[in-house]
Amino acid sequence: MRILLTADPELPVPPRLYGGIERIIDALIMELRSRGHTIGLCAHKDSTTPVDRFFPWSGTRSQHNLDTFKNITTLYTAVQQFQPDLIHSFSRIFYIAPFLRSSIPKLMSYQRAPSPRTTHWGVKLANGSLTFTGCSEYICRQGTPAGGSWQPIHNFVDLNKFTFQPKVAEDAPLVFLSRIERIKGTRTAIEIARQTGRRLMIAGNHGETGAEGRYWYEEIVPHLGKDGIEYVGTVDDVQKNQLLGQAAAMVVPIEWDEPFGIVFAEALACGTPVISCPRGALPEIVRQGIDGYLMNSWAEGCTAVENLAKIDRHNCRQRVEECFSAEVIVDRYEQLYSHLAINLSAKLIKSKV
Repeated sequence: MRILLTADPELPVPPRLYGGIERIIDALIMELRSRGHTIGLCAHKDSTTPVDRFFPWSGTRSQHNLDTFKNITTLYTAVQQFQPDLIHSFSRIFYIAPFLRSSIPKLMSYQRAPSPRTTHWGVKLANGSLTFTGCSEYICRQGTPAGGSWQPIHNFVDLNKFTFQPKVAEDAPLVFLSRIERIKGTRTAIEIARQTGRRLMIAGNHGETGAEGRYWYEEIVPHLGKDGIEYVGTVDDVQKNQLLGQAAAMVVPIEWDEPFGIVFAEALACGTPVISCPRGALPEIVRQGIDGYLMNSWAEGCTAVENLAKIDRHNCRQRVEECFSAEVIVDRYEQLYSHLAINLSAKLIKSKV
């Protein structure tokens, strides 16, 4: 098939440092091309993932009206030149507006809660040619009331980038790996580590100004360098693999409804249990007492740390291999592509009869 993918315009594919969905798109492209598909890509101009045709966005801001118009034009040009059998969008639904009434199958993949208004509008105009996926069952539940066909297809991990560690040292540290902000629960992770007497390695970027800056300087910085709490800064893929692999557990006690959170699957790929909260998609990723623990208070988090010896790290790795590997998830996308193409052919034949 000739498949045209789109990514949000802010970050290149793959990203230089952070950018979870851009990593997913990069791995998806690599796997699809290895299976013989011809791939076009609309993305940030600095994208380097190898594709058959590349169309750089003219605008770099998703939430800017002029850039939205520019990117609608970019995608229109891409479709005319590439002639795709299917458009798979990980970007804004507005970009595919000129093609909503066309017969080209269109797949919108959401990594965050969709706008009910724009989703409903898209369904109405597309007349059956637009299908939706969410990165979790949680996201699909947010989108379904607006109409359309929704399927959960989880994010995935490139297992080649994460080394399974079947055993760690008895004094292995806990790790917090995420953006350092209140909704990620960094302060709670610190309290859990202090109460259980465990070292905590904190990795991730943080804000310098506003509410995020105040959170960093007032609630996190005062604890660094004390009681085994250390900040290691931002990490690349190699450093992330090392950091997660040496950890007794990854502790990211979220305070919001996380749509998926690829880092949770990355930790499991290293064999590292996850301690988080039962919000958003976390119950779809972590099986309680098998891959880690989902907590409702910092006290439960402390109990989880004390029970880490009960977790078999082989189960963590197996969970990713069976549910969140590139091979498994790309199979699901490929099956959906074929289904959409077959359905379209059937509709076109029926309309001619």
